[in-house]
Amino acid sequence: MPEQITLNDGAAIPQLGLGVWQVDQDITAQVVGWGIEAGYRLIDTAQGYQNEEGVGEAIRGAGVPRSELFITSKLRNGAHQSDAARRAFDETMKKLGIDEIDLFLIHWPVPSQDKYVEAWKTLIELKQAGRIKSIGVSNFNRDHLERIIGETGVVPAVNQIELHPRFQQRGIREFHARHDIHTESWSPLGSGRLLADPIIAGIARKHGKSPAQTIIRWHLQQGLIVIPKSIHQDRIAANFDVSDFELDAQDLETIRGMDSASGRGGPDPATAAFLF
Repeated sequence: MPEQITLNDGAAIPQLGLGVWQVDQDITAQVVGWGIEAGYRLIDTAQGYQNEEGVGEAIRGAGVPRSELFITSKLRNGAHQSDAARRAFDETMKKLGIDEIDLFLIHWPVPSQDKYVEAWKTLIELKQAGRIKSIGVSNFNRDHLERIIGETGVVPAVNQIELHPRFQQRGIREFHARHDIHTESWSPLGSGRLLADPIIAGIARKHGKSPAQTIIRWHLQQGLIVIPKSIHQDRIAANFDVSDFELDAQDLETIRGMDSASGRGGPDPATAAFLF
């Protein structure tokens, strides 16, 4: 089983989970079922992924107690206003078929909309009401984090950000560490782009592992929470099978040198304004 990380509110989250971004609703239940069968206990979805119902179906058919699963979802960008956020949250809970969610995040700050503080206050209220165990954010830059903490006094448990060997985000990770915010990596394999990278391939050969396993191991040794995604049963299982080797100091230094300011593959949170 994966290591557990203790969040700043005392809750424990599995360090290695299964992401379901871009997994079609029609196959989500099967994919998540394969993940649970392989040993994953953290499942990460979002309102914007439009597959929460499939995750809910997998939860009900998992064959493991609900208490063993850690379910994350995220508030859609167009529902930051308090009443809309509450309605969206209720819809998520109905689709998932659960009474309490383990972690709920604001998906993007959308600063041009300037409602993310209102959304954060709503998540705080939902946590206080016992409907959410842990609350956090996703794609928040330092200024967004400083504002919600400054205006509410409540520090997010998690900030889920794009993070992989070509975009290591060391600056924001240092800020997280100073404020006891845990970093969670989305697009941990660079949306698949890094699987053919010759540097990663060389380290993978050295350890007799796949490039994906090598990158996931790097995330884990960095102390990051990581949620690789796949829709293939064999790869889902292989991505979970990363506990029997360690990258050495030379490997870590080599990967450190891969970082690039231009390595971002997704939107920039400072300017991203898409609504869903």
